[in-house]
Amino acid sequence: MSSEPDTHFGFRRGQVDSPLSTIDVGTLNYLQDVAEHPAKRASNPWNKVIAGVVLLVVGACVVVVINFVTTYNRGSNFGPTPTIVQSQYPVGVVNLRQPSGVAPTASDALKGYSLSYASDFTGNVLPKGWNVFFGVPGGDPGGQFGLKHVVVSNGMLQLNTWRDPLYKNHWVTGGLCQCGRPMTFGAYFVRSRVTGGGPNAVELLWPLTNKWPPEIDFNETAGSITSSSSTIHWSPINQIEQRHLTIDMKRWHTWGVIWTRSAVTYVVDGQVWGKIANVDAVPKIPMTLDFEQIALCGLHSECPTHPVSMQIDWVTEYQYK
Repeated sequence: MSSEPDTHFGFRRGQVDSPLSTIDVGTLNYLQDVAEHPAKRASNPWNKVIAGVVLLVVGACVVVVINFVTTYNRGSNFGPTPTIVQSQYPVGVVNLRQPSGVAPTASDALKGYSLSYASDFTGNVLPKGWNVFFGVPGGDPGGQFGLKHVVVSNGMLQLNTWRDPLYKNHWVTGGLCQCGRPMTFGAYFVRSRVTGGGPNAVELLWPLTNKWPPEIDFNETAGSITSSSSTIHWSPINQIEQRHLTIDMKRWHTWGVIWTRSAVTYVVDGQVWGKIANVDAVPKIPMTLDFEQIALCGLHSECPTHPVSMQIDWVTEYQYK
């Protein structure tokens, strides 16, 4: 993330409805107007042919738009039945009724740890303990968090980015924290995907005191759909340890971070892809789980070109026994 401290503004528990991008609504209304507009009659015999072609094109466009809206809101594109490979760290249990095709990890899935929290994000209200951000993100003076850009719907927690007319049609993003459930050391697993590139989508641990550093980013896209990174920020001069991974971010993955006194281990789909064993870098204070989208359009970086969503099927957390 940015070398500047990420100040979170306006913590507030969210109970919001799922919005549909105003761009999508406008497009659907326009296509409906075109399809329903009566054709002007003329003596030219080609008019019927042209009218038929127009209707075919409009029909195809409607199908594309509907497909986009369905994908954007529901995110059920997990592809073939997921295969869970035997590994040291949990991935979840195959369940095709889940948006991602995989159900949350079991209570005894992580040896030496006990399950302390789990949420499958059912219904349409945020579970207790989660707080939605609003205002300008720290380090991004041109950005904006919006309360209505975080929703629970279709069995998922969704952070949605779109041009919001309530904010002069600027790109507005979603962000929230599990501020009601801090933890010192433990393990987190998050089943998630992004629907497209543009904004920086981040899954991270943030200090409960809101005094930065430290910070543990265990899945950060930097606006990419083909890679992720992990970063630990520590010390007053913002020292960092970073790892990088090439991966398809539009597909569902189970991201994990195992945080102990002596190390931070990053896992994806049960496999270790990075480890920080620098004891000085490892935070030793209470931290909370945060999810954020950041659009750096004002800095001409990590800016979307169309509405995108960060979708989270479930979260599980474990404490050492």
